[in-house]
Amino acid sequence: MVVATPERPTRFDMPTWMRSALVFGLIYTFLVGVSALEKGIKIMGEDTQERLFSSVSNPIAGLCVGILGTVLVQSSSASTSVIVGLVATKGISVDAAIPMIMGANIGTTVTNTLVSLGHIRQPAEFKRAFAAATVHDFFNVMAVAVLLPLELMTGAISKTATWVSDRLVGTAGSEWKSPVKAWVKKPVEWIVDIEGAIGLSGNVLGTFVVITGLAIVLLALTFITKNMRTLVADRVEKSVNTVLGKGSGSVAMLLGLVITVAVQSSSITTSILIPLTAAGVLSLRNAYPVTLGANVGTTITALLAALAASVPEALTVGLAHTTFNVMGIGVLYVLPFARDVPVRLSEGLAEIAVKRRALAVAYVMTAFIILPLIGVALLR
Repeated sequence: MVVATPERPTRFDMPTWMRSALVFGLIYTFLVGVSALEKGIKIMGEDTQERLFSSVSNPIAGLCVGILGTVLVQSSSASTSVIVGLVATKGISVDAAIPMIMGANIGTTVTNTLVSLGHIRQPAEFKRAFAAATVHDFFNVMAVAVLLPLELMTGAISKTATWVSDRLVGTAGSEWKSPVKAWVKKPVEWIVDIEGAIGLSGNVLGTFVVITGLAIVLLALTFITKNMRTLVADRVEKSVNTVLGKGSGSVAMLLGLVITVAVQSSSITTSILIPLTAAGVLSLRNAYPVTLGANVGTTITALLAALAASVPEALTVGLAHTTFNVMGIGVLYVLPFARDVPVRLSEGLAEIAVKRRALAVAYVMTAFIILPLIGVALLR
């Protein structure tokens, strides 16, 4: 159906069945991109890999790289998919990848914080919106502050993820026959052959295959998110209003998980909450658990990316992402004494931001760009 108005250019309103088929095709394309990324790094060779990723051997540097990478592409799904691909090629270890995954969790919150700045000219709305955005920031930072030291001391997250991975696909160091790997093998070979045919070889060929794979991943995720949002937009808004009005934390978390899996973007899920909270339709405490469900829901992309790899370590990293977010909820939300801490911190920061609005912009720049850059520079 073609829709045209004087104010809006003509566009094609795609039937639901066709858009659904397109999404499946885009998911396949995404998996091809992940596999191409893995293949390109393998072509580059072990020495190149070691030089590229030696700078993230420090866990704090890895955390900062995860933040910066996610802020750069505005998608934790994209950055975690790349991390899974790097682990699949042995470019980085599982232990080095876990802090980067944690950083991606922090970096992804920048989107809804930026959305809240759109209300900066209306003090009452801005106060509610900024609190709703930064409660996600504070929760993820607190989760990292608690669980990263725990992981470094005990390996609790990596051991849990490895235990599950061992039972699903086998032990580390081996290979497992992923059906997805076989499905995407031929397109990846075409990419290598085409780029080889124009005279590329060795590290140059590997670099171009990596760039191609990364471009495919980013474009596929962008269009998956766009199309899924179109498919479920009306249902999402109705579900948010219906469920959150009842004030059930566990149901709200489940809603956040389901919406995020559906639209393949935690940023979309959390950004939906900002205008609703700003308008006073939702309270901060009702919106808060949805962001936690979104944290868990967004890990589906890394798990999906692991299906395009053939080593158990890739799945282990995907499972570590899920484990980290579930443990964060267990420590910071299930325990009554910790549950309100992110809420109170975000409300306090919003009080300051509404009085000195320039500080809100400074907060975004400092938390998501300046401090991570300093961390990488000093700790690499």
